Amino acid sequence: MCQPEGKMKLEEYFKRIGFHGSFDKLDLATLKLVHKQHVMSVPFENLSIHCGEKNTMDLEVIFDKIVRSGRGGWCLENNFLFGWVLREMGYDTTTLGSRVFNSILNDFNPRETHLINKVIIDGKAYIADVSFGVSSQVWEPLELISAKDQTQAAGVFRLIDKGDVWVLEKTGRKPEVLNPDFAKSSLVNRKETKQIYCFTLEPREAHHFFEISHTLQTDPDSLFTNKSICSLQTPTGFRALIGWTYSEVTYKPEEGVDVLDMRDITDDEIEQVLSEKFSLKMKNKVRPVCNKSWYTF
Repeated sequence: MCQPEGKMKLEEYFKRIGFHGSFDKLDLATLKLVHKQHVMSVPFENLSIHCGEKNTMDLEVIFDKIVRSGRGGWCLENNFLFGWVLREMGYDTTTLGSRVFNSILNDFNPRETHLINKVIIDGKAYIADVSFGVSSQVWEPLELISAKDQTQAAGVFRLIDKGDVWVLEKTGRKPEVLNPDFAKSSLVNRKETKQIYCFTLEPREAHHFFEISHTLQTDPDSLFTNKSICSLQTPTGFRALIGWTYSEVTYKPEEGVDVLDMRDITDDEIEQVLSEKFSLKMKNKVRPVCNKSWYTF
């Protein structure tokens, strides 16, 4: 697999996410800043699957897609790229695999479909994840310490050591849906506390995800073949386009609610919304999909 080479590429990545700071000090503050800039700049999206393209685990291809072509990606792309960035900066970084919680199964998926990174700074471990999207997206790394409440914009996150696995959960706020047409939408999460994923601390190499990457793009039962997804964090919440449903979510922790402004758009509006709201310019036409599945904000 081709590896991007050195400093020039790192500077291109920093320009892509709007990071202008120094990284002479490999401290937590720098990691937090780069992490947050990534989630505010690079969408979580699976649109390649829905416009005749293919996602890959080739780092050079991912770099060209996200950094040079201004696209987003799903976790296997975003977090794989982010892991490379952290190593290139000099951080002690390990790739991990995690199993996402499936509300239909009421259990974690049996296979590791999600890639995350563990970073060690001054003897402390942190979980960096720049690509889960919507209201489950952490803006900053989480300290790997059991049962500690870690408050961020989206709510209170907790990592819990269960012995054989670590579990990530989040306690959020009540949804306030502005458009009555979406009051009962299946996209709206109504669980105050939800489990997001579980993981072990066993290191993973890229090849560990090759088969699952192919399956997620081709299996008719996969979430990613059943829904076209694009989400981007904003300073006040996030934006999301799921199928034809465009949403702007505003976090209001002082009122204990998340305000959801949801509307359906037409096929003719897809390209404009992707461009104006997510800064995405697609080479190929996106064909939205929104079949029933276990996906919520």
